[in-house]
Amino acid sequence: MQLSPRIPHSAVMAAPMEVNRLLASVLKPFAAGLTRLKVGLRRRERRSSYLLLAPLLCETKPQADLPSSPCCGSAHSIQRFQWIGELVPTFGISGSQVKILNSPSEFYGTMKEHIKMAKKRIVMASLYLGTGPLEQELVDCIEETLQRSQEEPMISDLRVSVLLDCIRGSRGKKNSRTMLIPLLKKFPNQVRVALYHTPDLRGILKFLLPERFNETIGLQHIKVYLFDNNVIISGANLSDSYFMNRQDRYVLLHNCQEIADFFDELVNAVSDVSLQLQHNDTADVKPGMIHPFTGNRADFCAAANKRIMAVVNEARSEQQFRNHIRDLFENSSEEDLHVLGDIGTAPKFIDTWIYPIIQMRPFEIRIDEQVTETLMIEAEANSKMYLTSGYFNLTQAYMNLILGTSTDYQILLASPEVNGFFGARGVAGAIPSAYVYIARQFYNRVYQSGLQDRIRLHEYFRKGWTFHAKGLWYYLSGSKWPCLTLIGSPNFGYRSVHRDLEAQLAIVTENHKLQQQLKQEQEHLYCLSNEVLTTTFDQPNRYVKLWVKLVTPLIKNFF
Repeated sequence: MQLSPRIPHSAVMAAPMEVNRLLASVLKPFAAGLTRLKVGLRRRERRSSYLLLAPLLCETKPQADLPSSPCCGSAHSIQRFQWIGELVPTFGISGSQVKILNSPSEFYGTMKEHIKMAKKRIVMASLYLGTGPLEQELVDCIEETLQRSQEEPMISDLRVSVLLDCIRGSRGKKNSRTMLIPLLKKFPNQVRVALYHTPDLRGILKFLLPERFNETIGLQHIKVYLFDNNVIISGANLSDSYFMNRQDRYVLLHNCQEIADFFDELVNAVSDVSLQLQHNDTADVKPGMIHPFTGNRADFCAAANKRIMAVVNEARSEQQFRNHIRDLFENSSEEDLHVLGDIGTAPKFIDTWIYPIIQMRPFEIRIDEQVTETLMIEAEANSKMYLTSGYFNLTQAYMNLILGTSTDYQILLASPEVNGFFGARGVAGAIPSAYVYIARQFYNRVYQSGLQDRIRLHEYFRKGWTFHAKGLWYYLSGSKWPCLTLIGSPNFGYRSVHRDLEAQLAIVTENHKLQQQLKQEQEHLYCLSNEVLTTTFDQPNRYVKLWVKLVTPLIKNFF
């Protein structure tokens, strides 16, 4: 289907103003009809040919099997990243619309502020919602905003949608479900709570695995917090430590309607294939949907893939159409763009490109894996990547790429004392030691390969804090500012790639102020770290018991 008129750009620009207005008047109802095309586009679900290459990306050597990314041009050219748009929608915005949040308290305060101002929608996706006073204060803010919506006609259509993991959100007698049920009871027509349940926890496995251990099979791990047209993408959950002293990363996209619409649709799609929480604390699938753990697994995963990829493909098609029309009328008057309606609306100065990337391996959606591996493979010589993970447990593919390419890597991981499992009871208390063992094995490979000048490890430590940040910052060769960052929920580990539902942003920018923000964020985290040396592992708190060494290779894919 040809979405745009076959009119040469030069001819349009040379035509009288009346011709532009005529074209605009024709295109406006057509653009409005895009919304009505959603169902049709979901049925067609045109998947990018690059997705067919997913199995090949497990191999780290043959670069010819990967999506080609143009790495030619000047050192500071960002054209080299346009290939990401072959996989996901591309949203062009101004760098002034992006703000990096730096602390848990700023993250919490920003959420509360935006909840109170919301008029149309509040959409929140997280692993779980905690049960303490700070979490209750957040729920109270939502309740107050909903109450106000019933009293003020201007915000009477406010809706609240919450997506959590079913297993983690059901842990304990007082849990995420009990925190949100009062909202469901009081505002049944405005509040939706969906509980994602992995299709891999079923049958005898579901019956035998106890609480907490059952969370190792697979989780809803996406962290998106959306308020009207403002979006926060993070790796932080909705729990008190993430609001006080658990360091993560957070980015606020201000007044970005198209990006907000995308994540609204994405959360809605995952919610549709999830269990729906009821006011009596029961949960079941929507009518006509396949049950995630009692229904046929293959059928459920196929339906989930179709529903979720429809959102991605539709957004790509719609965004490409919008960009084409904007290019066509780039020299038109404000009056002509007004005639086009929302389709003519775009930031006047686009210097930043947002690529939403998802990974849902249970549904055979592997976009984040493709993008991350291709970035590593295609990174130019002498460029730098600062990579961080709160849980350092790289997949074999990522590990081989880091060791086998020519990029400089500065890898930030958690010291044992700031690991989220430090001091935990039972077997979980040994998990920090398992991460020490994994880090030492990787360090030994780096040292034995003579790569210690190119690949360096750093341990984050801050007394009284824990560390949960993840993502990367990419510096082109010779540049002192990062031009790309990945920020969101993935940890670069086996779970992120194979078990959980993940989402993050690839932010590509040539805006110097935003690049400075990203550099300051990166430096702020790394300045609280010490470089890992051979002597680091001789310290008493790095001692790993024999049984941990024996068990770690068997269980490393579950944490």
